[in-house]
Amino acid sequence: MRYPVVVHHQKGSAYGVTVPDIPGCFSAGDTFDQALTNTVEAIEGHLELLAEDAADIPKAGTAQDHLDTADYAGGIWGFVNVDIAPYLGKTEKINVSLPTALIQRIDKKHKNRSKFLAEAAYQALG
Repeated sequence: MRYPVVVHHQKGSAYGVTVPDIPGCFSAGDTFDQALTNTVEAIEGHLELLAEDAADIPKAGTAQDHLDTADYAGGIWGFVNVDIAPYLGKTEKINVSLPTALIQRIDKKHKNRSKFLAEAAYQALG
């Protein structure tokens, strides 16, 4: 999932990062790149705790959703990619019936049908 993040920095201090779509998820780093790397780790830790509590994984919105929020004024917007699959629970095998033409289109564009269908379902369901 691609989460928008906002980075704040003042000369002589670390880069602070907020993940607006995950309340309470913050990170920091001495450099911009380190701050983003640390943010991925912070998100993964946060999602792990949510998964342990069987809580929903927060859906990533867009930076546009948060641009008018005063707390983020003056920040630099960026994005981090996080694989949320490990936090959705164990996998379960099911049978799915699809038209042959649709299966062929999926196979042409994606190497893993299950991953594609899971991502499509997650997006559709929010």
